[in-house]
Amino acid sequence: MTNDPLLRLLRRNGRAPEAELAERASLSTDEVREQIAAWEADGTVLGYQAVVDSAQTAHAAVVGIIEVKLTPEREGGFDRLARRIARFDQVVSCYLMSGGYDLLLSVEGGDLMEVARFVSEKLSTMEGVLSTATHFRLKTYKENGFAHGGDDDPERLPVAP
Repeated sequence: MTNDPLLRLLRRNGRAPEAELAERASLSTDEVREQIAAWEADGTVLGYQAVVDSAQTAHAAVVGIIEVKLTPEREGGFDRLARRIARFDQVVSCYLMSGGYDLLLSVEGGDLMEVARFVSEKLSTMEGVLSTATHFRLKTYKENGFAHGGDDDPERLPVAP
């Protein structure tokens, strides 16, 4: 996360009124307004979005989490290929990772076959893509800091030695 209290508050609730943010961050509303405008201008804040419980919608999307192994390019490493992959409409998130694979993708489709077609026809056929492993999201318990589906037992779990 971040050490800046205002940025932490914005990440939790980007729709919070400036007066509330100011009070909670011990700033004036003018300071909050100026800081947010500066972050939006310099690209620190890229946008705002709702966290949606897809189980509550009429047409829940199928989410595939895809591990991708790449051949790094001379003079560019993984960057150029990762940016090409990230531009596909189906790709929601794209991360360079340490460990057994190079990229981690979150991909959305209308059904399993749509995600499968993306992998087989677009992703795996790209030069530089060595292999992929696709996992499908079955249920979401927490996303971007928000719990899904209610909190049946709000108590903390005991810590065992």
